[in-house]
Amino acid sequence: MWFVFALLTALAWGGADLFYKKGSDSHDKYSHLKIVAIVGLVMGVHGTGYMLIKDLTFDPMDMVRYLPVSGLYILSMTIGYIGLRYIELSIASPVQNSSGAVTAILLFIFFPQDLGFFDIAGIVIITFGVVGLAFLEKKAEGEALKLSAVQIDKKYQIGFLAITFPIIYCVIDGLGTFADGIYLDEMKLISEEAALLAYEFTFFICAVFTFIFLKGFKKVQFHIFKERDKGLAAILETTGQFFYVFAMAKNAIIAAPLIASYSIFSVILSRMILKEKLSNKHYAVIVVVMLGIILLGIADEL
Repeated sequence: MWFVFALLTALAWGGADLFYKKGSDSHDKYSHLKIVAIVGLVMGVHGTGYMLIKDLTFDPMDMVRYLPVSGLYILSMTIGYIGLRYIELSIASPVQNSSGAVTAILLFIFFPQDLGFFDIAGIVIITFGVVGLAFLEKKAEGEALKLSAVQIDKKYQIGFLAITFPIIYCVIDGLGTFADGIYLDEMKLISEEAALLAYEFTFFICAVFTFIFLKGFKKVQFHIFKERDKGLAAILETTGQFFYVFAMAKNAIIAAPLIASYSIFSVILSRMILKEKLSNKHYAVIVVVMLGIILLGIADEL
């Protein structure tokens, strides 16, 4: 069942990535904080509803126990949101989409497991596919910038942000997922439902402080319910998080790179929803990643 949960997570986060891009404003220096506020609000609402519907008892100490994981995730996501402000100006890096592979490697080193041929082949194929997609995006964006008549500020041509943000994101997100694998799968330090609630309520607290900062201190014009794209991204992000904890609890070392393939689904959704044109190379990469996913599905049934 972990395979289905991981696949649903990748689908949801692929959709979230699509709407994050649509909802980000490169001219709004507080765009990333607005996303944090909206995502945290949706997660808080979902966590409360889930707790009441399932009649769960939430221990606030779970937020403390799970804080190392929650903190790494929230930090990496915020850095990712900052990077989205430069999406029209920076070059997409294969490093950012390698966090799943980083996690798998760390888990394999510290918690060795016997992996079958299909498991290894699936992980390798998906990882190479995701990296290949990032290189294609880099090439496409570079060509688009050359054809653009808009003068780009020199500070965005240096490449420093394009390199730094993906590296920071990859390291922090990879460490967060590695820690999650320890908490949920390897050492069973917390249950799936407790982890879900702890993360969502922690994110909600961050959202409250962020909202107060924006409205109270910076006097920013910010109407949460008018931010349609950010809201849709937050809903899909929360949906993916729901399935994510259950996937990681069952098979973290293989689920991590599979979930990291969400960028592939983002590209597919961009073609379907935004009617963006894809090259033959894009389609080839998508086929390769789908093959890797099929191999992991076969391994799950063996």
